[in-house]
Amino acid sequence: MDNNIESHLIEKRVFKPPQNFSKKARIKSLSQYRRMYRESIKQPAKFWAREANELVWHAPWKKVLEWKAPFAKWFAGGKLNISENCLDRHLTGPRRNKAAILWEGEPGDKRTLTYQQLHHEVCRFANVLKRNKIKKGDRVIIYLPNIPETAIAMLACARIGAVHSVVFGGFSADSIRDRIADSGAIALVTADGAYRRGGIVPLKKNVDDALRGDTSIKHVIVFRRAGNEIHMEEGRDVWWHRELEYVDADCPPAALDSEHPLYILYTSGSTGKPKGILHTTGGYLVGVYSTTKYTFDIRDEDIFWCTADVGWVTGHSFFIPLRQPFALSFAGVTSGRQSTIFHHYACSALWANRLIRKHGFGITKKSAAAVVQSLILGGKPKRAQS
Repeated sequence: MDNNIESHLIEKRVFKPPQNFSKKARIKSLSQYRRMYRESIKQPAKFWAREANELVWHAPWKKVLEWKAPFAKWFAGGKLNISENCLDRHLTGPRRNKAAILWEGEPGDKRTLTYQQLHHEVCRFANVLKRNKIKKGDRVIIYLPNIPETAIAMLACARIGAVHSVVFGGFSADSIRDRIADSGAIALVTADGAYRRGGIVPLKKNVDDALRGDTSIKHVIVFRRAGNEIHMEEGRDVWWHRELEYVDADCPPAALDSEHPLYILYTSGSTGKPKGILHTTGGYLVGVYSTTKYTFDIRDEDIFWCTADVGWVTGHSFFIPLRQPFALSFAGVTSGRQSTIFHHYACSALWANRLIRKHGFGITKKSAAAVVQSLILGGKPKRAQS
């Protein structure tokens, strides 16, 4: 019977890329890949130390990996800050004036944030968090649509050492409440509403319903997005834009231990109680940095579009491809405009799985302006011959 089951998890065929592609790639051949892979397995300390040394550290690590199954500690003793590595290290040269985020919302509104502008906004919101008595180690729920403020909130939490947990904007009040109870969050960042498929998702109302009765939430910061009517609870709820009036953009990044908790991301709960996965700072940063550099092969001139929602680990990790210095990012609810957006921005790197399953690879071939160099598929397997 097993002989009749086709497995897509074992693939022995080799598909060679064009020579001009290989020539420009960081990994130029299968033999080079295998050599790097062997080193990462046989000499992991040497391999990962080399990658980590490309980032900014406040204090060096004493040991690359402490492994006592099932527990692992990466870069033990080292101190760093992810927000600083995403932003500050790009501000000393011409990249400070380079677009970090290209964004288009469902109604057609557009924004561009340079690295310098994004740094400014992250520092301001980090000070808003401090103003609302949020400190290192506190948990913060982020329940926002795919807007630049989601990236700003994530990076602001990381800047001061608060632990964030992004909740998918399509989840219900019960889902929010479960994650608050499990994480012990004291603060929540949300919006009045979110545009989705021509309607408005009442995010703030969902939050209000989730906070009925006793919860650990003491502060709710609300970003004005859709302009829908909402209730603001006195003593608990504050407007994002009004809080910004009381702070400046002076917020040095906290030097955090490599094993300091960065974020908690929960499973969807479709097969049972949601399970929170805790990611720490140093190992996560180095891992995502290396993935973006080698697997995605993103370059300074690329426009990278991650179509995954920020509420999932792929969107969370690559919605902000600023963990390495070579990318532009595009984000927004597209609602049927995928092809138009893809070609308008001439995307050269694309993270897409559902998009490709729905529209096929033809979406990448309709315009000479958009020349895809990197197409990254995640999630469900895709036939190699497709």
